[in-house]
Amino acid sequence: MQELLDGFKKIDLGRLALVALSALVYSLGMNTFVKSGNLFPGGYAGISRLLSMVAQDRFSIHLDFSTIYFAMNIATTLFVWKRIGHHFVEYSVVWFSLTSLLTAILPKYTVTQDILLIAIFGGIVNGTAVGIALRANASSGGTDFIAVDLSNRLHRSSWNYIFASNVCVLLVAGFCYGWNQALYSIIFQYASTQMVNTLHQRYKVTRLQIVTDKPDEICAELFRICRHGITRLECYGAYSGKDHAMLLMAVNNNQVKSILKKIQEVDGRAFISLNPVDRIIGNYYQEPLD
Repeated sequence: MQELLDGFKKIDLGRLALVALSALVYSLGMNTFVKSGNLFPGGYAGISRLLSMVAQDRFSIHLDFSTIYFAMNIATTLFVWKRIGHHFVEYSVVWFSLTSLLTAILPKYTVTQDILLIAIFGGIVNGTAVGIALRANASSGGTDFIAVDLSNRLHRSSWNYIFASNVCVLLVAGFCYGWNQALYSIIFQYASTQMVNTLHQRYKVTRLQIVTDKPDEICAELFRICRHGITRLECYGAYSGKDHAMLLMAVNNNQVKSILKKIQEVDGRAFISLNPVDRIIGNYYQEPLD
């Protein structure tokens, strides 16, 4: 715990601003869409909301959503502290702490009475908030920690797996409060998951095929900016009748822009093709979260 507190001594203000913005958007979405539509969001937010409602309705015990949500996240934070980058965890603590506070103090507001619109646009707002946090190298904690750990191990996005696990929470919610709200909550969570997948590129991989006459120079420059291996093949241009080299490499999507820029600086005549990669098996370097 002392290491966690010491980590907050060095604060990146830009990163902190994005985390705060994300927490604000998420909290507004909770009070504007989730509560007005009586929906169940994914992850610990959904579990906390369900526990709060069950405690109140079945046992007449008042358990505040924000208190449950914060307690569950703190417990998970201590569990994953040794498994995920410390700064990533620290800024995630800031995120769910702010979310717990803002959800409790911000007013509730109803935008529309149409439950389908609430589910779709509420999911978009929810996913956008989480996506902003992830782009700032933070998260909403809870099941996001699990998703990040799985993504590190599998070298692929695992948010759809988390979506599948959220369905289990919705089954309990449907049994307790009716299937209508549970089914609309699936639409909400699906929209949210797709927004996260769109905004978060860290665990998506692209294969680059580079045909060039300057393979040594390109390899030297790329090794300066990334740690991915490069396969070199000799090839022959059927039209030009000249010998060339083909470089093959797989990189994270968030590195593609800088790599393409560097290649074009070295060889403006290089021919480059890009293809999405579904999965990687074998040795592949994934830059750790800081």
